[in-house]
Amino acid sequence: MLRCAALLTLFGAAPALAAPPPAPLQAAIGNPDWLHVSGSLRTRVETIAEGLRPGFLTDETLVKTRATLMFDIGSGPVHVITELWDSRAFGIVPGSIASTGEVNTLEPVQALLAVDLGSPFGKDSHAALSFGRMVLNLGSRRLIAADDYRNTTNGYTGLRIDVTPVKDVSATFIYTLPQQRLPDSFADVRSKHVELDRESFDTVLWGGIAEWRNAIGETSIEASGFQLTEHDSPGRPTRDRDLSTIDLRVHSDHGRGKLDHEVEGAWQWGRSRQSLSNVLPRRQVEAWYVHADLGYTFDSGWAPRLSAEFDAVSGDRPGGKYTRFDTIYGMRRADFSPGSLLSYIGRANMVAPALRFEIAPGPRTDAFASARALWAESARDSFSQTGVRDPTGRSGRFAGYEFDSRVRQWLVPKRLRGELDSVLFLRRGILREAPNVPRGELTYYFGAALTGYF
Repeated sequence: MLRCAALLTLFGAAPALAAPPPAPLQAAIGNPDWLHVSGSLRTRVETIAEGLRPGFLTDETLVKTRATLMFDIGSGPVHVITELWDSRAFGIVPGSIASTGEVNTLEPVQALLAVDLGSPFGKDSHAALSFGRMVLNLGSRRLIAADDYRNTTNGYTGLRIDVTPVKDVSATFIYTLPQQRLPDSFADVRSKHVELDRESFDTVLWGGIAEWRNAIGETSIEASGFQLTEHDSPGRPTRDRDLSTIDLRVHSDHGRGKLDHEVEGAWQWGRSRQSLSNVLPRRQVEAWYVHADLGYTFDSGWAPRLSAEFDAVSGDRPGGKYTRFDTIYGMRRADFSPGSLLSYIGRANMVAPALRFEIAPGPRTDAFASARALWAESARDSFSQTGVRDPTGRSGRFAGYEFDSRVRQWLVPKRLRGELDSVLFLRRGILREAPNVPRGELTYYFGAALTGYF
């Protein structure tokens, strides 16, 4: 009954999503050069069956809504940008996995001053500065990102400097205080209580990224380094992380009739606790991850692309050092299955080769399907981000197979888009035999969304 009601809620919202901005709003704006208003409204139904996260419901359905409204004020080199997000979830019951990843009501995620500094180093140069609350998407987004599939996003308060000293070379430097999404108690999340997110110097993220486009033929080179430092504060325990991460990436763009490639690797060191408990000592960190893919796009009508992918991410193991990689604020969906209600596969304790097939039948439609085999990199650590763990290692490293697919269609070009996501896990090894894993052989996830833009 709940699933039927959820689907009616989703598709019943379609006429409202497809509608243009109300006439009074258009009249009030008057389309001036100094003011640009944009926004979106997304409604999504998510359901999961035979979920495998210990301690939570194995079957769950949620209806989620997300509304955004952005104002860009300014017509010259100085702009003031503000963006309000309202993220809600309906159908939350005790045992739900719902958290601040689903609910964050009436939050000014962005409130910043952006300054275009022109061309300070010559004709092909450019520089810009931003200060305030902002979202960040840097490089491949595997370390620093504003998550889009998830119902809420990552916000940062601080300074960003973008510099292009010469053609094809660019760099970005940041000094930020990552925002803590609030409220974060289950009761407040369930009631959709309104509380502003908080930033403080107890959590600081800084660093930079540089890219040389077409450095070797059509291959670009990207290098980055970031420092994350956090400390406990009243009412907010942390893992007390002090992590340095360096990353190197080489890649080429997709194109019809062309091979494309990407190889990225990161090394991480510092100190961290294994959990939020301040009883545990901080351990020395040595962790890593590698991503690689090789693809070919056929020169035909639907632009089919076939690619082979490989991801390996370190997990923790017995010994004095902590070797589980921390993806910091990285995205998930571009590489793996969805986060949100699923959130099983991420950059931690995993070895995963995959095949992916993508098509774009037209400018309004795109789709992909992937098949992935999964192993834990360390048999004694929690497998990826599932929370499933066999501390003895007797359940082995093999976790099973994942089949992931997505279809997106512009129902009204640039105004209304539909999306279907489906994931099937064939659970094996550790995902069936670990002592804390819920019973089951097959886990299924489905998400259906409509997003309207104005």
